[in-house]
Amino acid sequence: MIKKIFFFFLIAATIFSCQKTEIAQSKIVDKNAIADSAVNVYKTKLYKKQIDSVFGKYNFNGSVAIFKDSVTLYRKNNGFSDFKVKNKIDNQTIFAIGSVSKQFTAVMILLEMENGKLSLEDKVSKYLKEFHSNGYENITIHQLLNHTSGLNNFGEKLIFKIGSGFNYSNDGFNALGKIIENVSGKSYDQNVTDLFKKVGMKNSSTGNIFEGENFAGAYLGNAKNFEKIANMPKRLGNKEIGIAAGGILSTIDDLHLWNNLLYSGKIIKPETLKKFLNKSAERQHQIFGKMGYGYGIMMNIGKPLAYFHSGYIKGSPSLNIYYPETKTSVIILSNIADEEKGKSATFKPHREIKNFTDMMENVSLD
Repeated sequence: MIKKIFFFFLIAATIFSCQKTEIAQSKIVDKNAIADSAVNVYKTKLYKKQIDSVFGKYNFNGSVAIFKDSVTLYRKNNGFSDFKVKNKIDNQTIFAIGSVSKQFTAVMILLEMENGKLSLEDKVSKYLKEFHSNGYENITIHQLLNHTSGLNNFGEKLIFKIGSGFNYSNDGFNALGKIIENVSGKSYDQNVTDLFKKVGMKNSSTGNIFEGENFAGAYLGNAKNFEKIANMPKRLGNKEIGIAAGGILSTIDDLHLWNNLLYSGKIIKPETLKKFLNKSAERQHQIFGKMGYGYGIMMNIGKPLAYFHSGYIKGSPSLNIYYPETKTSVIILSNIADEEKGKSATFKPHREIKNFTDMMENVSLD
């Protein structure tokens, strides 16, 4: 690791030789701080070269940012939040984040657990009468959180024996949203608004209650031939999606703040965070392959250690990644998708960026 750091330092020092004078003038030299700074400078150059090429290759319309703790290593906005009037995306642009929302729902369940309002092993039927039939009676909160309940669409028969497999269920997470309302006595919207205030996420909201500005409307197609998705963001509250499963709106900066506080144990207790991150299931993702699944969060199997979740509602593909060993956030938000090419094509920029940041993490930790 030390050799790698000083290798980065030598390269960065060669490229940025003017920094030598500043270092030489320093009366107290912190060698670790200098090495970390040099690595960050070098990483910044690599990220810029590689991710700028992704923007160019796909004409990516959206925002990408990489932060190491509070240091910005890369940030770029491109394209339009409104294609008709050509409003440009900027640092204040608010995006629909789709299933990235699930980690907020999971955290609110865990907060209610910390408050003694529920147990993760409680049967959902204790809180929701809809689970009193159809073979749903023995489904637990834990099994909704990690998608092992066998539930697919609510009202249908379970697709496997409870706890014996994995099936990604939006309806399962919307049921968790109802449990939060039941035990708290407040709407999901109010609960998550309170959470945003606690964290300091000033530009986040839900599709139900959003009344601000700077929202990136969602589109299908491409920059030359596009179709705007009607009734956004209110449609996120419809039964087909659901706020608890995929209806949160946020920004790059708010998600960066969320990552830093969540993974440092400042939103839920450290012992609760371990439950959130525990790999209690495995998922075969159609875009990102085989991965572990915790409570509304996915994780790499193998190196580097990464916690992440993708999100997609029509026209809004997103990806939020956190690398805990280097405290690095990688956040990718967009507001247009060419569905005719398929979801795999829609997420090509996200996959390429994740593959590269995974590689950079492995190099840093060797």
